[in-house]
Formats: sequence, C-alpha cells, structure tokens
Amino acid sequence: MPTSDSFGRTRALLDELKLHTVCESARCPNHWECWSKGTATFMIAGDRCTRACHFCAVTTARPFALEADEPARVAEATRRMRLKHVVITAVARDDLTDGGAEHFRQTIEAVRALNPSTVIEVLTPDFNDSDQAIDTVLAATPHIFNHNLETVRRLTPSVRSRATYDRSLSVLAKVKARRAGEIYTKSGLMLGLGETEPELFAALADLRSAGCDILTLGQYLQPTLKHLSVTEFVAPEKFARYGEQARQMGFVHVASGPMVRSSYHADEFTLPESFGAANPE
Repeated sequence: MPTSDSFGRTRALLDELKLHTVCESARCPNHWECWSKGTATFMIAGDRCTRACHFCAVTTARPFALEADEPARVAEATRRMRLKHVVITAVARDDLTDGGAEHFRQTIEAVRALNPSTVIEVLTPDFNDSDQAIDTVLAATPHIFNHNLETVRRLTPSVRSRATYDRSLSVLAKVKARRAGEIYTKSGLMLGLGETEPELFAALADLRSAGCDILTLGQYLQPTLKHLSVTEFVAPEKFARYGEQARQMGFVHVASGPMVRSSYHADEFTLPESFGAANPE
C-alpha cells in the first residue's frame, strides 16, 4: 500500500491530465510501489482493447475515438514527473487501419520535444505485422521497442487473442532489421501457465534469433476468476537460473523474478553513451 506522498501526487497528476496507465488497467501487482516512486507506464489510445487475451485484465470493448491532444498530455506528464525513462504502451486497436501506429508516432515526438533527454520505450501490439505500421512507429525513433511474446509456442493459441507466436517474432525481427545499431528490442514472457523448461528455452532462442536484446520474465497472476488459472508458482530460484541462462544466450539485459513485469524497473537498463549519437536530439 502507499507509504509516501508520491503516490498521491502521481494519482492526482494522472487524473488532472486524464491519462490511462497499464498499471491500473492491467491490475499490475507493482502498482503501489511504482506510483509511490513517481513512475507509471502510460497507456495511449484509450483503455478499451479490441482483443480478448485470456491472461489480460484490460477491458475488451468497442474503443472510443482517438484523442488528438493525448500525445501532448503524455509529454506534459513526463515533464512534470521528471521521468528519465518513459514507457508508452497501448491497447490493441484493430479497428484502426494502422492499428494506432500514427498515434504512437505523435506521442513519441511530443514526448521528445518536451523532454529531449528522456529515454523513450514503447510497448506495442503486433499491428498485425504491418510493415507500414512498424515503419510509422520507427520513424519517431524510440530508443527501445518492446513487443511481448507472452508465452511459449504451444500455449500461444490458448493464451493470446488473435496474436500468433510467429507474428510476434516477425515484428521484433523487422524492427531490428530496419534499425540495427539504432534501437534496442525487448520482449517478455509470463511463467506459470504450464510451459516446460525446454519450451521456455526454445522461446528464448527464438527471441535471440529475432535479434531481441532485452528480456523480462515474470510470474503470471490470475487477474479475475474469468481468466486463465495459474498452473505453477515458479520459485524465485528458478527465475534466477532462467535469468542467468538468458544472459548466457546473449540478452544484454534481463529482469527475471516473480514480480517482474514488462515495464517494471525499466529504467534500470542504461543506454550506452555512444548510443545517443544514433538518435535525434
């Protein structure tokens, strides 16, 4: 539970600027900690998703129209919170021709204009693997492009809605191919859904083959009784071992633990000093 005034200030700021966060919409267990530290993951394009993944607590419903001033509001929140590292995610918007890619681009550019030194990480849907949508987001040159694989190949059909294992790998591979040396790619998996260790390591190998640089591994927690049940609570020692194995496989940064989520402590990954030269100021 909140233990500092920072939580209240974060809550008030988000309310004032009428912003959604994945922290709330996805019922993240780290909600209190992050807000108490004055950090949050902004969720753009509304809080209604066009997909119904069986693990996710975000509401599935017909989305509202995009808000033209939302990019500016996210940029202002980033400025007021003095974020050195901002994470921008979105619901899946299959109702839009570009899946919301242009809205991502506008938000990235607005954040950079007002916060030129802030590291910008995006956590995107798969955009149905559209080259044009991917290129639209990349045109704004985020520092980190995150798209989650979520689970192993065998379990993907029962865990994710419409998304496919190979499509997610394709998105990550395309991003790396288009911006090699200029962007870090990132992905994550939930554990405890019934995957085996060989399946997990096969998924990690597939991510490395797609050029994925950064990895998160966390424990799946059932958000409501209507969602998938937890098959296993993975021991912290196993998470530590999986994290070490991932580093040996070549991931440059790994966060692996029961409470780890895609954006949890994202700012602990530090960009090399030379990396900034590849990105516009």
